[in-house]
Amino acid sequence: MSTVKVREDRARRIAARRGYTLEKSRLRDPRAAGYGGFILSNTRGKYVILGGHDFSATLEEIEAFLGVGDTAVAVGVLLELNALKR
Repeated sequence: MSTVKVREDRARRIAARRGYTLEKSRLRDPRAAGYGGFILSNTRGKYVILGGHDFSATLEEIEAFLGVGDTAVAVGVLLELNALKR
């Protein structure tokens, strides 16, 4: 299994535990807008949290929002550095 698929599955499990649903775009044309993108919505699918209806969120953005993976650590470090500058 590829590392991207593992990251997707992990993000999907964490999102489900927190009451969200993670969906990946079904588009198969790499040139299409939204190809490979994600939507993070509440469990009922009524409110989109990230990605809009055009599947514009990346896996890194989803991980940062959920606070998982190396991306979340990097975002946390950047936020701390910005806080120190003020």
